[in-house]
Amino acid sequence: MPVGTQATVKGLTQRDLAEDLDVGILLANTYHLFLRPGHELVARMGGLHRFMSWPRAILTDSGGYQVFSLSELRKITDDGVTFQSHLDGDRHVFTPESTVDVQMALGSDVMMVLDECPEYPVSHEYARESMRRTVRWAGRAFAHWRGKAGGDQSLFPIVQGSMFVDLRRECAEQLVELDADGYAIGGLSVGEPRPLSFEMVEATEPFLPRERPRYAMGVGMAAELAEYVARGVDMMDCVLPSRNARNGYLFTSQGRVIIKHTRYKEDPRPIDENCACYTCRNYSRAYLRHLYQAGEMLYAVLATRHNIRRYLDIMREIRQAILLGQFPKYLKTVRAAPVEVE
Repeated sequence: MPVGTQATVKGLTQRDLAEDLDVGILLANTYHLFLRPGHELVARMGGLHRFMSWPRAILTDSGGYQVFSLSELRKITDDGVTFQSHLDGDRHVFTPESTVDVQMALGSDVMMVLDECPEYPVSHEYARESMRRTVRWAGRAFAHWRGKAGGDQSLFPIVQGSMFVDLRRECAEQLVELDADGYAIGGLSVGEPRPLSFEMVEATEPFLPRERPRYAMGVGMAAELAEYVARGVDMMDCVLPSRNARNGYLFTSQGRVIIKHTRYKEDPRPIDENCACYTCRNYSRAYLRHLYQAGEMLYAVLATRHNIRRYLDIMREIRQAILLGQFPKYLKTVRAAPVEVE
């Protein structure tokens, strides 16, 4: 899922995303939209789909990750979390119930419960206390949502437990009792070594129902997508394709391209000769390097379009490999691939 934090994927229009790239679902950020322009305004404008003119699915996170990253500006209690806006310093409160209300006002298709996302590393004692609070909050969120007859929206709980296998399993076992439409695995990509992230997914996956989607939040690098799928994950989101594009880091089928490198100054080839995106069909590495070096806005537009297409292509390749019964072979190929384009 491409990340449209403020109801936009930086550098791309909704037409680019829906028609050219065939994106099926976007992620938007509850914390940022709550602060600006406000969920009530979005509701008055007909909901997030109409507000941003997006015809396909939207997933909103609960805002918990952003709030908990404000370590100096928030206070956690069993009731919820009090925090100060990074915009103007005003104080706000998120509770399990209020974050459901905000997302219902936004009108997203998939909503996430409020969870506590501890930093890395933390003690087992703190992680256990935090995980059990997350489970209690999930129960409150589901009771509130079901009491309001949530309609066509789905609500996913989030498995936490830091980097402790026993806590991940305990959390997953309790959340499954909520009989949700899908389940998320949170608390990844918070500074832990990547093998540890994979281990936490492996520890969690056996306890989540196979007929419901599993969503690994906030991952990952292009080469890691197949690794998470191999461990039972169905959905992922990450800012990397768009953020890295703007910073000159391009993903290709042959490895990464760091576009500022001198070797691309007179390179007439597209970013990726195996890519059919608009950027690769029309522009050379030399031209993209020129745009990047000149600080031109068009660079970010073209690079973001390519990187998101690359990520979507990877997911299409994975689906096709699974359908053909060739996913193990595909995974071996990915693991053997070079890191950087020669």
